[in-house]
Amino acid sequence: MSVKLSNATLSSLPETVNRPAYDRSQLRPGILHFGVGNFHRAHQALYLDDLFNQGEALDWGIVGAGVLPSEAAMRDRLVAQDLLTTVVEQDNNHTSARVIGPMVEYLPVGDGEAIIAKLADPAIRIVSLTITEGGYFIDSTGHFDPAHPAIAADGANPDKPSTVFGLIAAGLKRRRADGVAPFSIMCCDNIPHNGKVTRDAVAGVAQLSDPDFANWIRSKVAFPNSMVDRITPATIPAQIEALETEFGVVDQAPVYCEEFRQWVIEDTFPTGRPAFEKAGVTFVEDVAPYENMKIRILNGSHAAIAYPAILLDIHFVHDAMAHPLIEAFLEKLNKEEIIPFVPPVPGVVLEDYRKLIVRRFANPKVGDTVARLALDGSNRQPKFIVPLIRDGLAAGHDISGLALVSALWCRALAGQSETGRDMPLVDPNMDKIRPAAQAASDDPKAFIGLSDVYGDLVHHEAFVALFAQKLRFIREHGVEAALKDYLKA
Repeated sequence: MSVKLSNATLSSLPETVNRPAYDRSQLRPGILHFGVGNFHRAHQALYLDDLFNQGEALDWGIVGAGVLPSEAAMRDRLVAQDLLTTVVEQDNNHTSARVIGPMVEYLPVGDGEAIIAKLADPAIRIVSLTITEGGYFIDSTGHFDPAHPAIAADGANPDKPSTVFGLIAAGLKRRRADGVAPFSIMCCDNIPHNGKVTRDAVAGVAQLSDPDFANWIRSKVAFPNSMVDRITPATIPAQIEALETEFGVVDQAPVYCEEFRQWVIEDTFPTGRPAFEKAGVTFVEDVAPYENMKIRILNGSHAAIAYPAILLDIHFVHDAMAHPLIEAFLEKLNKEEIIPFVPPVPGVVLEDYRKLIVRRFANPKVGDTVARLALDGSNRQPKFIVPLIRDGLAAGHDISGLALVSALWCRALAGQSETGRDMPLVDPNMDKIRPAAQAASDDPKAFIGLSDVYGDLVHHEAFVALFAQKLRFIREHGVEAALKDYLKA
């Protein structure tokens, strides 16, 4: 018999499903989290659940918060099942289901006053974020953009902000006025130096209305950098049905993910933190080597295989890895053009890490989709691929494979695969990047001239010429021929 997930039914769950070993009524809020999506629930929330199951950190319960209307549906689903979530971990030979319950409250989405009031609560000692790479208002130079309309609006109305960063600044201002120590702000998004990026955004929006307060934020508030890793695709209706069929759990918001997870954080939490190390988190003085490795090898690899795969009508990532040309392309690209620009990481052999990434990508049970990898290319390419291009050019290194990645992305933006099928490309800047991609056949600088993506690389004639050659080859001979041409070089 199936069990509808709720506090009242936890004891009725099938024996095959793990559930909280702690009394959820004993949890107290300690963390406010923006962006309660799949990754957060399969990662940070799971680590907390591990701690709670050990009888630790019960005063670090999560309060969910969101600002986008699209987040309301998730809140409704979670509230209806007492903020519980089933996390299904999948490896090649193993699948397990576990109900977790570290969230104690989910504030009404978009209710700025309720969010600010909770931020001002002395019980909240950490504010964390998973708002995607594109949520930080970064301009084409890689810096915070105070002129963005949403940020400018918060600067003009600091007491009634609408962005995450305006809300955080307002909460900090109220705490300062009340004599309450500032919370630490912990970014969990895949961005290089994510703590610094978050500090620039919070202080940047404050700067528009109160420069002295902005300086106080920069000097008094902790923004530890972190590296997070777990492949967590979007949940599809079939998985909700499968959870009931296979495990007997009716959950409208389950998360399916791989077994692997990793979290590395700089230990900078003046107002305290949970003992995450007891749940497997690594604390370090400098997270940069770890985040550089992950962003370049894992995220860079995702960004590299997305477009040849989608152009070849490949739906799942594990099927892309089973394509001999894509797998070989990724191996050569990593060994020759990515790993040479990844500095050493303490205790890590980079070739072993690369092989681990290949095994993870090839896991068929995760069901990660190529469309997810191809999502939001205008925000992902400048973070995961363009820095590698710049490093390679500066070193006089061959970047033929990276130029091919850019050309494949450009070709994919035409909108149809090689067989003429419409491709599920989603990008907030599509109105700008698609016309540039279409114009690139005659004028490659129309695409490389997208300064939000490529910065000033349009002035690097050798790169523009290499990109143009790769794009022309793809259009004349096809994706597989272009991959073969790269591999034989």
